Amino acid sequence: MTDAPATAKRAMSKAAAKAFITALAEANPDAESELVFRNPFELLVSVVLSAQATDKSVNKATKGLFEEAPDPASMAAIGEEGIARHIRTIGLWRAKAHNVDLLCHQLLERHGGQVPSDRASLEALAGVGRKTANVVMNVAFGADTMAVDTHIFRIGNRTGLAPGKTVRQVEDGLVARIPKDMLRPAHHWLILHGRYVCKARAPECWRCPATTWCLYPDKCMAAPPARKTAKA
Repeated sequence: MTDAPATAKRAMSKAAAKAFITALAEANPDAESELVFRNPFELLVSVVLSAQATDKSVNKATKGLFEEAPDPASMAAIGEEGIARHIRTIGLWRAKAHNVDLLCHQLLERHGGQVPSDRASLEALAGVGRKTANVVMNVAFGADTMAVDTHIFRIGNRTGLAPGKTVRQVEDGLVARIPKDMLRPAHHWLILHGRYVCKARAPECWRCPATTWCLYPDKCMAAPPARKTAKA
């Protein structure tokens, strides 16, 4: 992961984890992916493109891409160069164009142009690792999976919700601590919380609805003073 987060001194209990997640849910009950997609195929491509890129930049790139190539067959037809033409503004665009092109051919050859719903088939596709598979299974097919990105890895360690040295350790800890009926939406609650509140450099603890249960030792409960604007 890109972050080296400060960590809580101990792991949160299951009861505290449930209260923590419940607080996030109540604060943001309608949380959902910020990627723009219309179907499992567009979601899959968007998640593959989102590695080391913001959702905003991916949405900007895929708008034209999906207009020209809305399915695996049409995207395979425009090929790697055609895909690359749309995604040059995002990081690692050359490698991603190659993977998306290959992924489309694999969907056509192995799955009749449909996105598979099982982990093994998803992870066998070009550019798809465990995190991407977890996102697609969760968002497109309603599976109780937990995709651990940089934000969730940081929160798991910083708060004590699910400490771990590796992404898989954090994922397993979250699956073990979060109640099963909350696991699927918790993916979105945690990502958005990390993106907008529990930020990497300066967590805004004074805005956190779950600070009561957070075990982070260096909480900042006072908002910084507003900057004074220069008078004309």
